[in-house]
Amino acid sequence: MRSVNRTPSIVPSSDDQDVCLVVDHFGRRGRAYCKTDVKATDLETVIQDLLEGQYSNPVRVVSFNTVEGWSRDISADVADELRRCDLQMHDMASNILDFIERYETASPCQLTLRLL
Repeated sequence: MRSVNRTPSIVPSSDDQDVCLVVDHFGRRGRAYCKTDVKATDLETVIQDLLEGQYSNPVRVVSFNTVEGWSRDISADVADELRRCDLQMHDMASNILDFIERYETASPCQLTLRLL
């Protein structure tokens, strides 16, 4: 009997794991969840991949956990984290800055100077 070739599942093999996927916009070709290794779907790796330019035009980041039965759009949280990274870095790609501006939730911090 022949074995059936199966497409690998995006559902993680471990019992309880949060998975983060990036939706990238490819212009006229449309939007798609980017293909990634299952081991590279944790939040920290996704943020690092964004900073390293692995995505050409990220438009959304979604997270889910099949064991706990939830899914949500975490784009605003990722944008906030990227903004913190931006404060430490000098040259961030324009596509990442666009992503941050699209989802930025906090207003910029204003410093007050004490008058002498």
